[in-house]
Amino acid sequence: MFDVKAVAAGVASRAPFFDEGSGLGRDADVRSRPAHGGLQQGDAPGLYGGTGRQAICDVERLERYLTEPRNDRKARAWAKALRIRTDGIPEYLDRLTPVLLRHDTLVKNHDYKKGRAVPFHALLQAGIAVLVDERGLPAVKCSCGNPLRPFEGDKNRISVTFENGNEKWKGYDRSEVVVVRPAPRKLERISLVDVEDPDRGVERPVGTVGEDDSVFDTRERRAVPPLAGATFGEAGRRLAERGLAVAYAGEGLPPDRARVTASDPAAGVELRFGAYVTLSVAEEGERGSAPGTKPPSPGTESSRVTEGPRSPSSSPSSPSPSSSSPSSPAPSSEPAGSERPEPGAPGGTPATTPPSSGAPADGSGPPPSSTGPAPTPPPPGAGTGTGSPPPVVTGAPPGTTASSPPAGDPVTSTAPPPATGTPVSGAPAPTGPPAGTTTA
Repeated sequence: MFDVKAVAAGVASRAPFFDEGSGLGRDADVRSRPAHGGLQQGDAPGLYGGTGRQAICDVERLERYLTEPRNDRKARAWAKALRIRTDGIPEYLDRLTPVLLRHDTLVKNHDYKKGRAVPFHALLQAGIAVLVDERGLPAVKCSCGNPLRPFEGDKNRISVTFENGNEKWKGYDRSEVVVVRPAPRKLERISLVDVEDPDRGVERPVGTVGEDDSVFDTRERRAVPPLAGATFGEAGRRLAERGLAVAYAGEGLPPDRARVTASDPAAGVELRFGAYVTLSVAEEGERGSAPGTKPPSPGTESSRVTEGPRSPSSSPSSPSPSSSSPSSPAPSSEPAGSERPEPGAPGGTPATTPPSSGAPADGSGPPPSSTGPAPTPPPPGAGTGTGSPPPVVTGAPPGTTASSPPAGDPVTSTAPPPATGTPVSGAPAPTGPPAGTTTA
C-alpha cells in the first residue's frame, strides 16, 4: 500500500516553500468529478478548470521570491525537486500555466524542511490551484509554491490519511481519484471548463495566466472523428482537437504507435465537450514481427485498451478480430487482460505429425534405414516429393500476431494497414520438434 497524505483545498501547508499568507494562490470550491479509468492524459479536454478571474496564481511573485539571493538555498532545493537548474527557474516558470483541479488528484508533493525538499505522496483535493507544465502535468501547488512531481504508484493501492486540518472533504470517493500522465506532445493551449459556469469553456495559451483566454460553449456537440487504422497517438490528437478525451484503463498507456481498431462511440456520433471516447487497439507481438508479415488476420489475438463496450459499427474489414469477439465487461478500475491460446500453443491442433528423433531437422525426408548407406540430404527447402511441403519456419515466433508499425510520422489514414508479403498457410505452425532434435 502507498501511504498518501490528504491535502484539502484552502488548508495551509505546515512546511511550505512560500508564505501562504501572502496570497500567492487561491483555491476554489469545486466538487470532484468522476473520471473514466482513473488515468488521464495531460491534454485531456476538461481535465482542468478555470474561472473568470485571472489571479488564481501569482507566477511573477513566485519568480521574484525564488530568484532573490537571500532565498538561494530554498531555490536550489526547489529546482532539484523539479529536476531543473537553479538558473533555469525563471524560464521554467514562464512556461507554466495556472489551472484549477477538477478531480481529486494524486501527486508527489514536497515539503521544505531543514533546507531540503522532502517528497511525500499526496492527494490534492479538487479546487486546488496548481501550475501545470507543457505536457499538462501538475508542477507547482500555487498557494505554497511547493513543487509537484507525477505520482508513480498504483492508485488502487493507496491508504489516504486525513490529518493536520485536512479533514475528509464532502464528496470524497476513492474510486474517483485520478493520476495524470504526460500528454504525448507539448501543448500550445489548454482547454478548461469554468468551474463557476460549466457551460463556459476557456482556451488558455500555455505560459499565460488568463490575459489571452478565449471562451467557447461546452454544450456545442462535436462528432467523433474516424479513428480505425490510425496510431494511438494520432487518435488521441484528433480527439483532443475536437474537444473529446481518450478513455482507457490499466496501469499504463499503449505505445503511441499501436494501431486503433475501433472506437466507442463510433465515428460520427456527436458528444458534448470533454466526453470520453474508448479506443481499442491491436495487440503487438511479444517480440515484434519480421518485415513483410501481414497484419493480424481472423483468429489472431487483439486486446482492448479500455473496458468499455465495443462499438457495433466498427469496420468489418478491420484486420483485428475484435469485431467478432464478445463485448468486454463494464468499465472498472481494474485492468482487463484475459488471454486465449495462440496458434501452435499447447491445446491447439498440430499441422503435421512431429518427425521422429532420427529425421532431419527440417523434416524434408524420411528417417534413414537401419541398413544400407544413408540417403543424400536434399537441398535446403526441397520437399519429399509427395504431399504438401512442410511449413517454412520464419524468423518470428508463432506467438507473433501483429507486425510492428513502421517508425516515422504518425499514420493519419483511417483505413487499416494493407497486407503485404506472402499469405500465411491456414494451418498453425508446429509446436516444435520433440526433445533431442536439433532445429535448423
